[in-house]
Amino acid sequence: MAHYDVIIIGSGPGGYIAAERAGDAGLKVLLIEKEHLGGVCNNWGCIPTKSLLHAAKLYTHALHSAQFGVHVGDARFALEEAMAWKREVVETLRKGIAYLMNKSNVEVIFGEAACIDRSTVEVDGQRHSCDHLIIATGSSAARPPIPGLDGEYVMTNREILSLEEIPKRLVIIGGGVIGMEFASLYSQIGSEVHVVEMLDEVLPMMDRECAKLMRREFKQVKFHLGCRVGEVAGNTVKFTDAKGKEASLEADVVLVSVGRTPNTKGLEALGLDISRAGITTNERMQTNLPNVYAVGDVTGTSLLAHSASRMGEVAVDAILGKKSIMRYHAIPWAVYSLPEAAGCGLTEEEAREQGHHVKSASVQMRSNGRFLAEHGKKAGGMCKVVVDGDTEVLLGVHLVGGTASEMIYGAAALMESELRVREIKEIIFPHPSVSEIIKDALWALS
Repeated sequence: MAHYDVIIIGSGPGGYIAAERAGDAGLKVLLIEKEHLGGVCNNWGCIPTKSLLHAAKLYTHALHSAQFGVHVGDARFALEEAMAWKREVVETLRKGIAYLMNKSNVEVIFGEAACIDRSTVEVDGQRHSCDHLIIATGSSAARPPIPGLDGEYVMTNREILSLEEIPKRLVIIGGGVIGMEFASLYSQIGSEVHVVEMLDEVLPMMDRECAKLMRREFKQVKFHLGCRVGEVAGNTVKFTDAKGKEASLEADVVLVSVGRTPNTKGLEALGLDISRAGITTNERMQTNLPNVYAVGDVTGTSLLAHSASRMGEVAVDAILGKKSIMRYHAIPWAVYSLPEAAGCGLTEEEAREQGHHVKSASVQMRSNGRFLAEHGKKAGGMCKVVVDGDTEVLLGVHLVGGTASEMIYGAAALMESELRVREIKEIIFPHPSVSEIIKDALWALS
């Protein structure tokens, strides 16, 4: 039986980053993966969706480039070629992760891991022991108890990423991040898209003012809010609308996108503290078992790839005796649709619920020079800031439009540093840049 300092189960953004950090620190590391390196993010989530969304955006820009003096003839979207590009990107990144593991002296084996106890893991009949165990098994698409979700027309994010034809009619159950990204993608390339959402607004983690604008900018998508799906009968989605009236939609493809469930199967023998959300951990990613850690989606705490990576680093630091902790107050998120959206920190509603004396301000993106030059005055977008009125500490930044996903890290840095409004106003932003909108919104507070 081979012995390791650390065994890590799962090679997603939490697992492979933890493996790299531990290996670079001189620990003997074993990384176990049941499918492909990179986990859901690299293979069926973050990376393939962004590859296809980028292709769809290029197509949309080509169709509407005449306002900028660029005339494109016979623009068309070839799904099979876009899918080939997606596969190339995914495979390249798999090889990149394999290179990193080799570089950091991490041993990688492929197979289903079974935890015998908190220090022993079995893969294909071979047992391996360790001093420390990191569980990074991720999550899977949730399947609510709705009759018919196992039908031939129903897909999750995994299956819909391998379509061979553009569906004429796509019905998406769920208006969260995944649902909105696929709604953006397929509506841009020719599908008739309907989103059926149980809540009264899409993107529940988002500031409501921004979410409403975001939904309005999805001009080619039909939204059915406050609707509860009762059944999927063949290719028909049956639901009750906000007024209690029964309705239905026919589709060539039905995408179920109503959240994620933690992958905890096979971990029962360990005696871990597992709630409905996932494995319970402390701020150092330690479970109730002294030498067992959990990171990423399996914890149910922050289901984002970058959160998982940081959790992996914190877990390795704990193993090494370093005193870093996982902080959740300034984790940025992004929706990579057209338009993009991103946020960090508290929404105005959350800030009020937490008892803050809230000050907020919103600025339209079209007031920004670079945004206007690149998108035109008809494009929608906004920046909203949320501030504690007593301390002037920045509590939240929310963006719709432009390259929101590329700007939001700056807001995270400002909030991690707990800068006051007056201090942020003294920072010099590049001009012209869309990022200036954050500073403009802070000036709008007064």
